[in-house]
Amino acid sequence: MNFEDLKPEVTNILSNENQNRDEKLKNLCQFLSDTIDYYNWVGFYFANHENKTLHLGPYVGAATDHTVIPFGKGICGQVAESNANFVVPDVSAQDNYIACSFTVKSEIVVPLFVDGQNIGQIDIDSHVINPFTEADERFLEFVNEEVAKLF
Repeated sequence: MNFEDLKPEVTNILSNENQNRDEKLKNLCQFLSDTIDYYNWVGFYFANHENKTLHLGPYVGAATDHTVIPFGKGICGQVAESNANFVVPDVSAQDNYIACSFTVKSEIVVPLFVDGQNIGQIDIDSHVINPFTEADERFLEFVNEEVAKLF
């Protein structure tokens, strides 16, 4: 699979004028989950900087109890504070990991910036150990640059 080939479809999904932002994000999550076989849970969390919490947005995959995550807690909470990508090859080796499901083996979180502010992130869980590469990071950075245009 070539991430470059997926970019036009990402742009197409996010430019659908007949859908609101949440519908576009949900469709994007579905596309990523359907197209990339090791993307088993795909979703967005959005920051509330006043309360220093992340709030679950559109996602596809298994239901999660983690609808609100404090900054600093888990991988997502750490990204909210660091403003940097976080790739976890093996979640069992992470001390500050919030387990969503025993099937999750690895995770990648990439922050979403609008006008230089980290407003949230895309979060992807995989049932495979160590599937994420630098190509995933660059692709998800592109995805978030496109998503940022919706804000």
